[in-house]
Amino acid sequence: MKNSVMLTIASLLSLLFLTFHLAGDIVYGYEPGGLANLVVTVLVSVVWLYGALLLSERRSGHIIMLLGGVVAMFVPYVHMKGKGVGLAASRLAGTSGHLFFVWTLLAIGVLGLFSVILVARGLWSMPWRRPR
Repeated sequence: MKNSVMLTIASLLSLLFLTFHLAGDIVYGYEPGGLANLVVTVLVSVVWLYGALLLSERRSGHIIMLLGGVVAMFVPYVHMKGKGVGLAASRLAGTSGHLFFVWTLLAIGVLGLFSVILVARGLWSMPWRRPR
């Protein structure tokens, strides 16, 4: 399978799991469910989708997917260190859906790291000069 196809699939899965996870954050009360959160989520998601689907073969698309992969990579760290699973395990353990919440957290980290690796490979193999 081509590197760019794998990168697009990994980026789309990361985005999907991040939206599921953000929905869980709102349901469990880790994040506010306000209008500002909605606007930021929609704007970031649209830029990420644009980079993954329309710019997947270009350097700018790789940079967008790199930023998305780095953000996805650090979501599990933030939850394990501060908000979420690390401090509120007792609050999470008594609710339904906690397995899916933690599973998406782990999947986001794996996909984020995988995306960063694929972006590095893609950027390394791209020509750095434009043909005249």
